[in-house]
Amino acid sequence: MSNELYADGIGEITITGTIVRIDLMSLSATDRDANNNPKPVFRQRIIMPVDAFANAVDLMQKALGGLVEAGAVRRVADMSGAAAEIQSAPVGASNASPNFN
Repeated sequence: MSNELYADGIGEITITGTIVRIDLMSLSATDRDANNNPKPVFRQRIIMPVDAFANAVDLMQKALGGLVEAGAVRRVADMSGAAAEIQSAPVGASNASPNFN
């Protein structure tokens, strides 16, 4: 059996020379901020060479393109017309989780 790790997102990406460090974070089950939202907590770090990072970014861009094409996420344009944000598909769309709005 392989180990799996869930992450709510990336907290920070640090580049030092030819090494890239990607800090994965998840939302705390117990710690809250002033607005009573869960605080992000460091979970694990991915360390890779710059060329592997560039390949990973390319692969993720292709995966994102597939998600946009399938309607699972959509690009939201900012005032200049550039795609500035990605949003989940509306609730009720195919493959949408009932746990998130």
